[in-house]
Amino acid sequence: MKEETAMDRESFEGLRVFVVDDEDDIREIIRFNLESEGFIVEEAANGWDAWNRLEKKTPDVAILDVMLPGLNGIDLCKKIKGKYDIPVLMITARTGETDAVLGLETGADDYVRKPFSPRELIARIRAVLRRGRPAARAESRRLRAGELEMDTAAHRVSVGGEQTELTLVEYRLLKLFLENPDIAFSREKLLDRVWGRDVYISDRAIDVNIKRLREKLKSEKERLETVRGVGYRFRGGD
Repeated sequence: MKEETAMDRESFEGLRVFVVDDEDDIREIIRFNLESEGFIVEEAANGWDAWNRLEKKTPDVAILDVMLPGLNGIDLCKKIKGKYDIPVLMITARTGETDAVLGLETGADDYVRKPFSPRELIARIRAVLRRGRPAARAESRRLRAGELEMDTAAHRVSVGGEQTELTLVEYRLLKLFLENPDIAFSREKLLDRVWGRDVYISDRAIDVNIKRLREKLKSEKERLETVRGVGYRFRGGD
């Protein structure tokens, strides 16, 4: 893993992390280590309390345990991603892949398994924050295809002039396609470019996100084509 520089650490100081876990000791460990790195940490012990508090003040990133009382982590992730454009990292204590796949299918950006090292958690938080940052103004541009337009500086997508709300994963998928029109991407390449090499998700999770992206593209959904035996391709042009 690439060693973090002082500049890397400073760039995340003051960002707010919302930790939702019903285990007091887990929250304490996470808080201690994140605050040591300059993050501002807020906590909740159950899903509904987290949702109510999040609506009053939106964090920069959320960390959700899968097994939460009241509103579980999977459903909480779904609600967050349906309303807010923030990264979500899931924590699961189960050894199987089900929780991780479900979390990623509902829009989570990454997951870690208990027990985890604080260093790994911090590295993953920084990774999802980096991926979610809008492009720098000097590199910003508008990407277009038919009635579809993406403003990379504002991190905004519209179809026919009407703004379209995308999850972070859907936005990264669409940006990759718009930047590479008429190029077929295998599921493996999409995983590498959008989720990253260190994240495990199934082909099903990729297909679910593609399906949801198609639905949100409305009149331009036919541009996102399935290439049999390969993966997906986005048809460019007017």
